[in-house]
Amino acid sequence: MTQALFFSPWRKLARRALTLAALLSAVPAFAAGLVLGSKNFTEQHLLSDITAQYLGSKGYQVTQKADLATVILRNALENRQLDLVWDYTGTGLIIHHGIQKKMSNEEAYATVKKLDEPLGLIWLNPAPLNNTYALAMKRERAEAEGVRTLSDLARRVNENNGGSKRWQLGFDMEFAGRPDGLKPMQQLYGMELSRPQIRQMDPGLVYNAIRDGFVDAGLVYTTDGRVKGFDLVVLQDDMGYFPAYAATPVVRRDTLERNPGLADELNKLAALLDNDTMSELNAKVDIEHRPVKEVASEFLRQRGLI
Repeated sequence: MTQALFFSPWRKLARRALTLAALLSAVPAFAAGLVLGSKNFTEQHLLSDITAQYLGSKGYQVTQKADLATVILRNALENRQLDLVWDYTGTGLIIHHGIQKKMSNEEAYATVKKLDEPLGLIWLNPAPLNNTYALAMKRERAEAEGVRTLSDLARRVNENNGGSKRWQLGFDMEFAGRPDGLKPMQQLYGMELSRPQIRQMDPGLVYNAIRDGFVDAGLVYTTDGRVKGFDLVVLQDDMGYFPAYAATPVVRRDTLERNPGLADELNKLAALLDNDTMSELNAKVDIEHRPVKEVASEFLRQRGLI
C-alpha cells in the first residue's frame, strides 16, 4: 500500500508526459515558422493570404513577405530567406532557366519541376489556374477597329504610325524589360512601337488606362477580374507567343522535410483554384474594393477549409 502510494505521483506524471507527447506529434514541428513570399499584384496577394490563413488554421506560423519582384522572390527562395511561394511554370522556364521552347502545360510543368529539384526547390501539384499574359482592348474600340487577334493589333498599330494619332500601348515595367516580354513579342508579330508609344505603369493601372482611353491596348492577366468588370476583350494570341503560366506552390525541400504534411495541405488548396475562381476573387478586390484578407477568409470558409 505504501509502495503504491509512493509511485502513484510518478505514474501520473508519466501518463501526462505520454499524453503531451502524443498531442505534440499531431502538430507540425516549427523551427522558425514559415516565410511565404509573393509578388506585387492582386492575384499574388490573394494566393499569399489564402495560403497564410489556411496554414495558420492548421497550426503553422506563417510570415508573409509581399510585393517582391520576380527575380528578388526567386533569389530569396534559393537563399533560404523564403520557405515557399506561388510561382508560374512559364516564369520558371523562361526567367529562371532561360528556356524559350514552346511547350504544352504538362511539358512545361514537368520540365521546370525537374530543373529545380537539384536546387532543393520542389514544385508541388499545379493549380488548374493558367494566368498567362494577354493584350486587351475596350470591347467597343476593338469591334470598331476590327481587332480580334494580336496580328490584327500589330497591323492597326503599324498603319497608324505614319499619322498624327499613333497608337499607345500600356505595359508594366517588368514585362517591358523581361526576356519573354515586349521586344520578342514585337519581333514575332512585326509590331513597330517607338518609345513614346510604350506607356510603362504599375500593373494594376493598365486596366484603368485601357478603360479610360489613356492607352489603346494594354497588357493584362487572363484571370484578372477587371477584364470582365471593365468590359475588355482579350485579343487572341494567334501566333502562340505567350506560354502557359500554371500557378504552383514551390517549397524548399528542407522546409517540407521539417514539416511533414505540408505538401498535402498545399496540394489540397491548389486543387481548388481554377481560372474562374481566381477571376472572381480578383474582381472582389479590384472591382468591389474589398480587403484581400476578407476575400481570402470568405473563400476559405465557403470551401470549408477554415
